[in-house]
Amino acid sequence: MNFPENLKYTKDHEWIRIEGNVGTIGITEYAQGELGDIVFIELPSIGKKIETGQAFGTVEAVKAVSDLYSPVTGEVKEVNKEIQDSPELVNKESYERGWMIKVTLANADEVKNLLDVDAYKKLIAK
Repeated sequence: MNFPENLKYTKDHEWIRIEGNVGTIGITEYAQGELGDIVFIELPSIGKKIETGQAFGTVEAVKAVSDLYSPVTGEVKEVNKEIQDSPELVNKESYERGWMIKVTLANADEVKNLLDVDAYKKLIAK
């Protein structure tokens, strides 16, 4: 299983990649594997304010529907339209083309509260 070291992770299996004051958010390879084949993704509109720990969308898979929780507070800057047309990209490329949204961070210090790769590996090993 793939665990990129340049990402931060949540206990709810989202990841975030920080570039300047923008965070790109998606779900982990582990999460997509647990969900199974993803068939639909609901994402927020550009400009929507999101809060740390609050749901910002949903992922619908053959097995279940799961909420997506924001790892940070910010404003949605971009939505991945490609996965809305081809949700299976999340299964195939969860860390690359399968990203969900990009947000402008309201408080970059929030990232310090997220899990690093080693802490995330320990979490899913339970």
